[in-house]
Amino acid sequence: MLIHPMPDPIAFSLGPLHVRWYGLMYLLAFIQFIWVGRIRIKQPHIAADGWKKEDLDDMLFYGVLGVVIGGRLGQVFFYDPVFYFHNPSQIMAVWNGGMSFHGGFLGVLLAMAWWGRKKGRKLMDIMDFIAPMVPLGYAAGRLGNFINAELPGRVADASLPWAMIWPNVDNLPRHPSPIYQMLVDGILLFIILWIFSRKPRPRMAVAGMFSLLYGCARFFTEYFRIPDYNVTFEGITISAGQMLSIPMVILGIILLVMAYRNPHYAGIKNKLAN
Repeated sequence: MLIHPMPDPIAFSLGPLHVRWYGLMYLLAFIQFIWVGRIRIKQPHIAADGWKKEDLDDMLFYGVLGVVIGGRLGQVFFYDPVFYFHNPSQIMAVWNGGMSFHGGFLGVLLAMAWWGRKKGRKLMDIMDFIAPMVPLGYAAGRLGNFINAELPGRVADASLPWAMIWPNVDNLPRHPSPIYQMLVDGILLFIILWIFSRKPRPRMAVAGMFSLLYGCARFFTEYFRIPDYNVTFEGITISAGQMLSIPMVILGIILLVMAYRNPHYAGIKNKLAN
């Protein structure tokens, strides 16, 4: 039986400054954004659209604001509004963990719309460009959750080789759900989306594929995680994370249908044939 190592959340200290693993995972996420983005810019169909390395630096600044502000406010309003209503001083305590991907997703949408307006770029072109750079950042965030011993999984069969006891919860074997989400919602999604985006696609297709795949992956992996709370509708009970993933699945389907029904798709097909 595995036991969660419960590492010290503080990676190292510089005098009075404590650097936490959770913060380092976000730094890793932003570094991979630049790294993967520079590889993506070299793809012929991306370079043809005029994307440059300087754009990555600008987008990262706006993206950080969107992720941090949107992610934290999403945690506050989507998952635990009662706690933060009674403890408003904890709203900005991001170093303690607690960031909502769905809130961060909305925050990035707003931030990219703001950046796009200043640069004369359409929002969907921006989202098509950055979508493949998101999943690995998400994976880094879930690794940070695991290090912080957050998001424990549901009780698992003791015979499961990787079932894990979380000492901060109880002595029952549990699914290591942050690792599942890191592998499925993050790394696997990156591989599929990267392969899909390597060829020219119609506008909205890459962003739509990301939204659809993430929504489906998150809906699945939520079955292994202790839900923040459940929602019951017409006798069907789903977790908060599953409820918030359904709109992403719907959005993804809508974007893909719109993308491939667009007359511009004919031009894309010609490029692929040549």
